[in-house]
Amino acid sequence: MVIITYYERLAAMNKAHLWLPFTQMKDYNKLDPLIIERGQGVKLYDIQGRSYYDGFSSVWLNVHGHNVPELNQAITDQLERVAHSTLLGMANVPAIELAEKLVRITPKGLNKVFYSDSGATGVEIAIKMAFQYWHNRGVHEKKTFITMKQAYHGDTIGAVSVGAIPLYHDVFRPMLFPTETIPYPYAYRHKGGAAGAMESTLTALRNLLETRGDEIAALIVEPIVQGAAGMIIMPPGCLREMALLCRKHQVLLIADEVATGFGRTGAMFACDLEGVSPDLMVVGKGLTGGYLPVAATLATDEIYDAFYADYQEQKTFFHGHSFTGNPLGCAVALASLRRIEEQDMLTGVIAKASLVEQKLMALKERPHVGEIRQKGLMIGIELVRDKTSREPYDWEDRIGVRAAERARELGMLTRPLGNVVVFIPPLASTEDELNAMTDILAASIVDVTENGITI
Repeated sequence: MVIITYYERLAAMNKAHLWLPFTQMKDYNKLDPLIIERGQGVKLYDIQGRSYYDGFSSVWLNVHGHNVPELNQAITDQLERVAHSTLLGMANVPAIELAEKLVRITPKGLNKVFYSDSGATGVEIAIKMAFQYWHNRGVHEKKTFITMKQAYHGDTIGAVSVGAIPLYHDVFRPMLFPTETIPYPYAYRHKGGAAGAMESTLTALRNLLETRGDEIAALIVEPIVQGAAGMIIMPPGCLREMALLCRKHQVLLIADEVATGFGRTGAMFACDLEGVSPDLMVVGKGLTGGYLPVAATLATDEIYDAFYADYQEQKTFFHGHSFTGNPLGCAVALASLRRIEEQDMLTGVIAKASLVEQKLMALKERPHVGEIRQKGLMIGIELVRDKTSREPYDWEDRIGVRAAERARELGMLTRPLGNVVVFIPPLASTEDELNAMTDILAASIVDVTENGITI
């Protein structure tokens, strides 16, 4: 008699029915799947009892760790009141309180909050708001958007239209609206370094705005850190200059802070690092501390007022989601923000980022580590075949995948971005936990690039 274990039964169902995002299922189904059962602190536990550090914050969104009593209680308390109530034509208590809180902590001027359920839908809303803003004002020629090379803003059709990662987006190109693209300042891959990369970006933006500014509705940008492109860090002052150029040419600025918001860079928002106040800002991921899918698009009064009109003018923003402003999500978001303030987590991130930087210093000298890019607790380590020439590994080498798989064997989970190994720990990680995670990170890179370990 063959006895099938609980794991084997789940693994078989997984293979038979589950289609995972950003995953080649032919590769995945060859392996024994990792099946997470629970989380505690900065660790996740699979159903076979093994533990793993959450080295990428469950895709960049976990702030306080898993199974946090205060956050659990916030959801439980709200659940005893109401789990969901629509925002179509009415409001609910947590949605109102969270909106007021977001207005207080975001850059000056963002006074109106429109909820959705993910970063991608938040971007979709920002794009539609920007387009309709000009339409409602009677400026019908402004309907083009500027994006940046290797940009990622989510996977809805509008968000993909302003995305520019060929691997993710090219297959859908016939479905998308056209955009203009300028370079993101990628200093490591620019012959002029940081100064040259910044100048190339600003020159391209300036030329485009000077020649076609009357056609441009908005520029959308991942401020300071371009995440999915490989944790590319903007040179200081670049974002501020971009904002000034947009203002000069009457082009809206959309800041996609989905990945960078809520302390991840060491400031509450990346825009705060350079004193930039965008016209529209999208937040998500860490908004609920990593608990529930809530996102928000914040707008200035000027944008809101372009929609504020008599009913018969039909200037309403006809957009919404079934779970917009979900009370459970808004309640846990309020608890998360309260915890960030009470524990002075922004100061903590700065200190922890310094620790991580010091810990990874020795890794810079390894022969296949091209560059370590870091802003706060957002870290990307670019691996190269040849350090002198900066020759990248081929896609077929799967070097990032292999390093991440080795890290998993050593007890930490992360996801690579091509040849870039990502390290984005929960903000609440202790010094001891960061020491342990960076040790695993360094060992996995050395093992795969130097010691010939194959996974």
